[in-house]
Amino acid sequence: MVLEAVLDSIKGDFSIKRIVSGLRFNAVLSRNCGIAASLHRDTPHLSAKFEFKSCSTMELAKLSCSSDIEKASLGVAALNSLIKVDEARCSQDNASEIIKKHGRNKNVSIIGHFPFTEDLKPVAQNLWVMEKNKKPGDFSEEDAEKYLPLSHVVAISGTTLINHTIERLLELCPAESVVLVLGGSSPLSPVLFDFGIDYISGCRIMDAEAVFPLIAGGATFREIKKSGKVRLLTMAREKIKGG
Repeated sequence: MVLEAVLDSIKGDFSIKRIVSGLRFNAVLSRNCGIAASLHRDTPHLSAKFEFKSCSTMELAKLSCSSDIEKASLGVAALNSLIKVDEARCSQDNASEIIKKHGRNKNVSIIGHFPFTEDLKPVAQNLWVMEKNKKPGDFSEEDAEKYLPLSHVVAISGTTLINHTIERLLELCPAESVVLVLGGSSPLSPVLFDFGIDYISGCRIMDAEAVFPLIAGGATFREIKKSGKVRLLTMAREKIKGG
């Protein structure tokens, strides 16, 4: 399992300094500030229970494997807060540009409707966007079983770590496809490369105190980025499949 492997790779533990929960994201401040998507959009905010604050960050991070989506979201945020990101191995390459580079005139599947998906339509031979909360033109989550095996490039939202669907999605990707995991929930850990992933596009929160009010207020990731307090980072395998 991907999450267990990332958890096992982390050495040491840190105390939890702060937990912030919002409509769209949860944040945990320990070694660093980590965030993860809140998948319960029908509630005003996730209740970060006070007992979690008495946990160590690793104890909270282990909740990432929980079948309870609220706990898993907090767990992934805690996990991301523990990772010591090797920024020397990262670039600021935009995930959409990476998809365009590898997906020109090819079949591209996107798990999750990202703002850049419309820009990919003139580039890809076929573009299949699969989303639980479908927008016009999107396909259902179940359609991944049909389209991922036909894809040359697959971009998977980091939220699939929270709802524990990522393993099945990776199984559906052809061996020679280029696979990305992207979004604020994505752990910037090279351990993900052991599972056939080629690129991880995540983020570093540079000023947690400035970002916390935005998260508590239900800001979108685009709004959080506009604060200028978030650094987008992409980590790549040393050798990428398909070019």
